[in-house]
Amino acid sequence: MEQAGKETVVREEQTSLGSIRIADEVVRVIAGLAATEVPGVAGMSGGVVGGIVEMLGRKNLSKGVKVEVGEKEAAVDLFVIVDYGTRIPDVALQIQENVKKAVEAMTGLSVVEVNVNVQGVAFPQEGKEEQRVR
Repeated sequence: MEQAGKETVVREEQTSLGSIRIADEVVRVIAGLAATEVPGVAGMSGGVVGGIVEMLGRKNLSKGVKVEVGEKEAAVDLFVIVDYGTRIPDVALQIQENVKKAVEAMTGLSVVEVNVNVQGVAFPQEGKEEQRVR
C-alpha cells in the first residue's frame, strides 16, 4: 500500500502497460452505492450524533462505509437506515449480496465479509402539501 495524496492505495496491479491503482475511497463508494440500490434501504448512516442517527444523502455514500482491504481481499462494514415496514433480515441479506457482487465485479478484489449494521428506521413522511377539500 502506498500513499497517493490523502487517499490510501488499496490495490495495485502491474500490467504490461503499467500499473493500476484503486483507492480505498473508491471501494467505499462502490459499496455505499450498491447498498443504497437495495429496496428498503432509506440511506447510509453517518453514525450517532447526540443520540440521533444522522442520515446521509447520496453525496456522502462512502461515509457510512468502512473497508479493510488487503492485496486480494476486502471486508466491508456498512451502517444503514432501513425503511419502516421492511423485513430487516431480508434487506440485510440483499445488501450483503449486492455489495459483494458490485465490489468484486468492479475491483477484482475478493470480498470475504459484508457486515450490515442497521442504525435506524426511516418512517414515511406525510405529504407536506395536503390537498384542500373544497
